[in-house]
Amino acid sequence: MVGASGMVGSQMLQQLGWACTLPTSRANRNGWVTLDLAQLTTQSQAAKILDSHPLNAVYCIGGMTYVDGCEAEPDLAWRINARGPGVLAGYAHQRGLPFVFYSTEYVFDGSRATPGPYVETSSPHPLNVYGKSKLEGEQRVFAAHPHALVLRTTVVYGPDPGQKNYLYALLRTLSAGTVMRVPEDQVSTPTYSRDLIHATLGLVKAGASGVFHVCGPERMGRLEFAQRVAASLGLDQSLLQGVSTAELRQTAPRPLEAGLAIEKLRSHFPALRMRTLSESLDHCVEEILSSHRKMD
Repeated sequence: MVGASGMVGSQMLQQLGWACTLPTSRANRNGWVTLDLAQLTTQSQAAKILDSHPLNAVYCIGGMTYVDGCEAEPDLAWRINARGPGVLAGYAHQRGLPFVFYSTEYVFDGSRATPGPYVETSSPHPLNVYGKSKLEGEQRVFAAHPHALVLRTTVVYGPDPGQKNYLYALLRTLSAGTVMRVPEDQVSTPTYSRDLIHATLGLVKAGASGVFHVCGPERMGRLEFAQRVAASLGLDQSLLQGVSTAELRQTAPRPLEAGLAIEKLRSHFPALRMRTLSESLDHCVEEILSSHRKMD
């Protein structure tokens, strides 16, 4: 599993269990295999790292997801999000293994002319380096492994051992009584991390391939998302200040009218249910508050 130390990867590691998982890391880490997507250039290199391990599937969860960072370092973003996954997919194909690559709604432009929610066959048109590198990653993965599984998702939230996702940033900021500026013109489909993992494993077990959109069933603005999370966490919603994306002066352009449609997932695999924001927060809010208190 590439990206086992991140939010989704760590949750999947818990779901599968250490005995059934081979986690990888860019740096030396006790008990983990060292694998850096940015440095992965050939299948023989991947083979040298992985051939001695019994594998049932390869999950490429990790990537360069810092959107503004991708804009500042496009070559690094391309190596991590496109070239590395393509090489790893080729290696998995060579070994006859299922391969899963995580992509993003940012492969679409979210414009008023072509707004979301997007289906799997919608024409991609990324606005920024992150989206472009992920789209090329999809293309390289399928070129190397025609039966690969590509999962596009977005705004992933939930328990996170590293407490790095947006939900924890909101918790830290509002708990401190600090105003938090939130884009009021960005619309998306927030995704509960544990449902994303459940769907991933279910799709792999069913032998699914191709592109699937896997996200929450509700399309909402970032401000509404922040307000509803704040309410569930017992935080002061008045500290949330809605502003335009332009006012935030972010380096990379963002899709505004975005979001993903999950009709394909629902029709093909109805048992893989994605929960609403309220259902998800009911499931994890106490765990998040408890972990936050331990960090204080």
